[in-house]
Amino acid sequence: MAVPKRKTSPSRRNMRRSHDALGANQYTEDKDTGELRRSHHIDLKTGMYKGRQVLTPKND
Repeated sequence: MAVPKRKTSPSRRNMRRSHDALGANQYTEDKDTGELRRSHHIDLKTGMYKGRQVLTPKND
């Protein structure tokens, strides 16, 4: 069975984990309504996705 010869230092361990952090959500302006929305997500107010009606719009 393979066993590490030396202990991994905290610095090296944390450098390996540096790519695991989550980035902030990216928002784009909707072409039709002008509101901010996330890319590749359904607009819950209008129910539109990729130019077609997917859900029934929410009533306030």
